[in-house]
Amino acid sequence: MIVSDSTALIILFDLDRLELLENIFEKIYIPSSVLDEISFKYPILLPPFIKVIELKEDELFHSLQMILDIGESEAIALAKEMNLSIIIDEKKGRKIAKSMGLKVIGLLGVVYLNIKKGFLSKSKAREFLDRAINNGYRISNKMVEDMLYSIDDENLKIIKLKDNR
Repeated sequence: MIVSDSTALIILFDLDRLELLENIFEKIYIPSSVLDEISFKYPILLPPFIKVIELKEDELFHSLQMILDIGESEAIALAKEMNLSIIIDEKKGRKIAKSMGLKVIGLLGVVYLNIKKGFLSKSKAREFLDRAINNGYRISNKMVEDMLYSIDDENLKIIKLKDNR
């Protein structure tokens, strides 16, 4: 289980790749402001593994809202309240979430986990990330290359062989 901010969800909805989340997370919680952000362009139907949670407005949320947008503020406050990790890509939001002791993952980390678990090949991951970048996702090419390079193909083959027994 994990809480998500809107950026990764917007990209995954736009590219019709929500399975990348479902492959690695049993349940994803989002605050209502994140639902508003991801359905801004057009109405969306949330899959059953994504659940909207109403955040109890508290001091933490109000403090965060002074420096972050409402979606990031609610997502971080919800993750803290539920004691869960968070999917967040914006640099400032990631830094704040980490400083609060939250485990943070971004879209690149979601792709990495899909590769490590055998749901995506490195070449398909590269294709997806190229599409995401062309669709407005901002990430440096160096970060993408470093992530792909960090995955040892030989270890992946061994993991897949063990999983197929």
